[in-house]
Amino acid sequence: MTAIGDDQETRCTVPAPRERMLRLLSLLQTGRRWSAEELASAMDATPRTLRRDIGHLRALGYPVESARGPGGHYRLVAGAALPPLMLEDDEAVATVLGLKLAAAGGAGLDFATEAAERAATKLRRILPAPLRRRTDEILTAVEIGATGHPQPSPAILSELAAAITAHRRVVFDHVGNHADEHAGERADEHAGDRVGEDAGDRAGGRGPARRTVEPHRLVRLRQRWYLFAWDLDRHDWRAFRLDRIDGPRTTGDVFRPRALPADDLVAHLRERFRSPAAHRVVLTLHTDAHDAAARLHRIDGTLQPLDSGGCRYVAEVDSYEWLATVLVLAGVEFTVERPDAFGGYLARAAHRLLRATGHVSTTGTP
Repeated sequence: MTAIGDDQETRCTVPAPRERMLRLLSLLQTGRRWSAEELASAMDATPRTLRRDIGHLRALGYPVESARGPGGHYRLVAGAALPPLMLEDDEAVATVLGLKLAAAGGAGLDFATEAAERAATKLRRILPAPLRRRTDEILTAVEIGATGHPQPSPAILSELAAAITAHRRVVFDHVGNHADEHAGERADEHAGDRVGEDAGDRAGGRGPARRTVEPHRLVRLRQRWYLFAWDLDRHDWRAFRLDRIDGPRTTGDVFRPRALPADDLVAHLRERFRSPAAHRVVLTLHTDAHDAAARLHRIDGTLQPLDSGGCRYVAEVDSYEWLATVLVLAGVEFTVERPDAFGGYLARAAHRLLRATGHVSTTGTP
């Protein structure tokens, strides 16, 4: 029978068994030694209930150590097998590394470093000794540098994710490009704010602008987070950098999701962000495509295998200087197919370099 009245009210304040077990596990994962009295008090449970819950944890595979007598305690220790989280060895390593990466800003969010570190410490504590040694070896050998990009808060990501799931419109202030941003950044790093924007958007992009959007996706691209949304004022798709979104607020207006402009949204945005190349150069590389791909410092285009055993390299570049540098560093023999202007640039550069060595006369005669 179910109690009613005062008894029912009292019963509602008692944690459910599942909540109590999670609370117990969280306390034990701090790594400290808990006396039975301290643990029961922290759990707001009777000693009998505590002993029963400890037994349940052990039955699930959690290695809970207990000691009787003076100094008696409970403690969660490393066991012979992973707990019922059912992680494989490589999954446990990936999880620990992922937490360390998040602490260093690798997730692109302003996580509290302490939070990620605490989670990693809890996980390590309950790993079997061989696996814990393996993760420690990896963490000792790997250096994870902190990101230099501005990072949005996890709260903004959570707010927008909830709005996307519920199909609710969002209102926020968006700050456009500023003159004091990193002077050395490429222009296409800021392109996320300009996808599809018209001249009116850019002209007023210096200060905060109120935006009302229908959010569809959160995209991680080029070490930044973007909100891809339908802008109700511009009547077009926009990609907003999360670190430039201020005070997002989910409204009560529900919208019907629109068809996205592409199945592969990341590839779509990457293409839209790319600055138009100034030059298209076609080369025949006198090596196969596999070797060319391995030797080229960077591939700004496509490699097409040829029947002759070589490959055609169609490069889209901003400058002839850049492509010439890549080809010199690669050490690959090649023939310029087009344009003639690139062949002319190489000839002039080669003549200048040879002249500097004294192997070419000032008149151009070797």
